[in-house]
Amino acid sequence: MYLESFTLPVEQEDKLIVDRMAKNGNTDASLTWKYGYIDNTYPCGIFGPKAFKEIWFRKVTIFYGGNGSGKSTLLNLIAAKLELKRIAPFNSSELFDAYANACRYTMDFDDEGFRYKVPNGSRIITSDDVFDYMLAVRTNNAEIEEEIERGKDEYKRLKYGETVKFNSMEDYDALRLQLLARSKSVSRRRFLRRTAGTEVRLASNGETALEYFAQKLQNDTLYCLDEPENSMSPAMQLELLQILAKKARYCGCQFIIATHSPFLLSMEGARIYDLDASPVEIRNWWELENTRIYYDFFARNKKLFEEDRQG
Repeated sequence: MYLESFTLPVEQEDKLIVDRMAKNGNTDASLTWKYGYIDNTYPCGIFGPKAFKEIWFRKVTIFYGGNGSGKSTLLNLIAAKLELKRIAPFNSSELFDAYANACRYTMDFDDEGFRYKVPNGSRIITSDDVFDYMLAVRTNNAEIEEEIERGKDEYKRLKYGETVKFNSMEDYDALRLQLLARSKSVSRRRFLRRTAGTEVRLASNGETALEYFAQKLQNDTLYCLDEPENSMSPAMQLELLQILAKKARYCGCQFIIATHSPFLLSMEGARIYDLDASPVEIRNWWELENTRIYYDFFARNKKLFEEDRQG
């Protein structure tokens, strides 16, 4: 485990707001009541009313809650404070950077008693990253498909057409392609694969998302994952659960996850912060409202499942 604790500056929120108002009004802080202004106080006011200030981590820590509960905001604050790599932009505000700077954190100790540093390659992964990956793969495949169609005509012309004359280095590439096309050991399929590229296998969104995590997650790394279960069926969420559990247990990874998936919430040993509660509480996954709803639904219909199994 790398990250040990994270502290939110809830007692400093009023000062952060006043300082920003003074800056916006180009005036002294004592005159903000008259000249200062602020357009957006986010993320102030989210965690204070829930008496939520300090987070203590395990190898897997989960933020659970509905939309607007602050779970994604927490991931973004942690990512900003620890300077984690990120691709997708996030909802920010004029106070976000100051708020993140005011946060505090401690790293855990290694086997020799020294504080860990944030591992190289640590990053935040959002559902937008996964969707962008799917879009990039589809775009890549579409372009390769066009290249393949052009390559078929090129292959025919080079193999059976007039021999390229080598008069200067400008003719080198064309001659090289013709030699490749006419080689007895190179079929048309191999020619097209080498000249146009190979399409990336793209199945359903859920399968592609699962493949994304299987390929992207590296050993000995800290990850913030924002609703990684998006677009995945229950069966695939269970597969993702196994990938994350294995990475955390055997491969030196630490995960901080924002989710309301009952399957990911059930990860063994995870510490779950219920952001729907006020004050925020650490709870077992089977105590959470979302999982209780599933349980109650299936309990009411238990007889149907039993009858179907008997039939």
